[in-house]
Amino acid sequence: MPGIKIFFYILTAFIAGTLTLVYIQYNSSKNINTLINGNHKYLDEYKINSDLRELEKDVVRIESNISDFVSTNNTDFIKGLNEKMLEVQNYNDQLQQVADDETTVRLIDELDTVVQEKLAFGKAILDSFNDRGQVSAENLINTLKGKKLMDSVYLITDQIKESRHNLIKRLNDLNIRSGQKAERLNYVLIALTLVSAAALFWYIISIIQKLIYSERRVKEGVRVKENFIANISHEIRTPMNAIVGFTALLERRNLDEESKEYLRTIQKASENLLTIINDLLDLSKIEAGMMRIESTPFSIRALIYSVEVMFSTKAAEKNLQLYTHIDENVPEILEGDATRLTQVLVNLIGNALKFTNEGSITIRISNEGTEGSILRTGIKVKDTGIGIEKSKQGEIFNRFQQADDAVTRHYGGTGLGLSIVKELVALQHGTISVESEPGKGATFIIMLPYKIAAEQKQNVSLPDTGIKIGYDFPDKRILVVEDNEVNQSLVKHLFNEWHLQHDLAHNGKEAIQKLTETEYDLILMDIQMPEMDGYSATRKIREHLRLATPIVAMTAHALAGEREKRLSYGMNDYISKPIREEQLHKLISRFIGVGIEEKEKNEMPIRPDTFKYIHLEYMKEISSGNKEYEKTVSEQFIEAIPEDLEAIKNAWKDNNLTELRQLAHNMKTTISVMGLTDQLQSCLETLEYDDLSVEKFSRQFTILQAICNEALLEAKRFYSTI
Repeated sequence: MPGIKIFFYILTAFIAGTLTLVYIQYNSSKNINTLINGNHKYLDEYKINSDLRELEKDVVRIESNISDFVSTNNTDFIKGLNEKMLEVQNYNDQLQQVADDETTVRLIDELDTVVQEKLAFGKAILDSFNDRGQVSAENLINTLKGKKLMDSVYLITDQIKESRHNLIKRLNDLNIRSGQKAERLNYVLIALTLVSAAALFWYIISIIQKLIYSERRVKEGVRVKENFIANISHEIRTPMNAIVGFTALLERRNLDEESKEYLRTIQKASENLLTIINDLLDLSKIEAGMMRIESTPFSIRALIYSVEVMFSTKAAEKNLQLYTHIDENVPEILEGDATRLTQVLVNLIGNALKFTNEGSITIRISNEGTEGSILRTGIKVKDTGIGIEKSKQGEIFNRFQQADDAVTRHYGGTGLGLSIVKELVALQHGTISVESEPGKGATFIIMLPYKIAAEQKQNVSLPDTGIKIGYDFPDKRILVVEDNEVNQSLVKHLFNEWHLQHDLAHNGKEAIQKLTETEYDLILMDIQMPEMDGYSATRKIREHLRLATPIVAMTAHALAGEREKRLSYGMNDYISKPIREEQLHKLISRFIGVGIEEKEKNEMPIRPDTFKYIHLEYMKEISSGNKEYEKTVSEQFIEAIPEDLEAIKNAWKDNNLTELRQLAHNMKTTISVMGLTDQLQSCLETLEYDDLSVEKFSRQFTILQAICNEALLEAKRFYSTI
């Protein structure tokens, strides 16, 4: 009994002491945080004062330079004027970020309005000088509007400083009190800590040592298992890659039917084994916490299209229909891990193909609601296969589990696919469930939260502006690199029907020769060819010829990871064999940006305010209803854009980066008149300032060219209405 009482006394004292320490530490930390926050606010106040002074100086300097330029016509006064205006805007933005009370926010908003008016007035003086001469500009200066605006700037900045003075005083008092409280509590905390440490030190240390030892053993076990799986997977993968590679080479030989059947069996078995190895590696990464979820912008429609292409051939082999549908209210560009989403879809669709012998497989993407900028992305993969009993549905997501042993014997597989899908969905903070009945197929339902990208204009598909898709591609030429005569005949037949000019090359070496002699708008590249394969040819095109021409791979193997592999070699996309007419036409239209015929003008009245790409607000503001001016600048835009695009392409081809950057810089002015700055600013900034690789230039130039081509069509339609 005495021993039990002592134990309870010690336990009570320990709990009481711990609670006391927690209380003191909490209050001490609270006061210290208050002190730190107060110091941060002090710094913010100094920054506000500094930014206000710099803003006043810059506004005065801009006004002075403009006046001097008007008086002397010396352009030295306005050099760097745009950069100085941007600095003023940056000061305004910084002030808005630091401001934290309603009065200051209101005053800074007023200041921003006045400063913008002041800058706009300066630009108006320059425009007046350029359009109507010195006298007109001086008359505008003499209106004293600029002085009034400057006086307003001084008045508002003084009000901001005054409003912040009282805040600084309150912060000072609060910091003094918080510092004193934190100091007293720290003394108490030190005393209690020393007393408690003497009694509990030995006990805590012993517990920590035991925990450390136990954790080391757990980590060592995980590491050993991880290394074993990784090593054995690597050792199996190396010979398996050789088997797959040489099987593909052997496939090109003249073999009798029995040998071909053996070869197909080897190939299928090899691919199945590689799938198992990939599953084991993914499982190992997830368990070791090495699976990282990235967040980058991606096109959901392009991703689903790639997955559809990937499985279309396999679905056709089983006489299954493969349908994809994306609701119209799903945004085009989302931010998330496109690679992991692809992996989830590949596993689910692969399962659906395995367990479905007739009927169809449907993939649907839906908008399940938004919370702020987060889209609840609904994903359904539905099949008409064998289905799953309700009692087994809770087990199929477990590792090494399938619906029952008969499924494993009949269909094969490790039972890892759905487990990995569940883990990947959970890592992306999503949910997954299944609905199924035996004999009636299964529907896997996923919800993944993806951020809606702020920039949604990367989608460069053809707009619905009274234009219909046709099969004519005037003034365009494609190079087809293909050694198979059957495929050559198919391409010739299709391209002749589409009135599409094209040349044929039988291998990569011949393609390189043709590209040095002729300029092409698109290259269709087979992968496996004699003398020089598609990968080697693509590298030479990108690295030696320095061409940014889009390259699309034609492949008979649409497996997971194929798209990423081709992109790494400098290709832009791929299309699966056997080639289907509709898919090929859609792909060519996407890269060339043509294949359209305008309807008769009287079929649809043209409304300049309904354009998708060009925006005429700025032009109309400047023109003030002057139709002659609108006609002139529209004509200049229509003439300049093709020339600028051609010049940029030639500068890249000639490796003249200085000229390329200058052209990109000048093009910002050309596109601004048609309101394209928001859509193309990022692209042109990249071309002007970034270190350009072949892949980066190709991607940015493709976007620039596609948007400009659409804008040209709209500009021509607008021009015809003036």
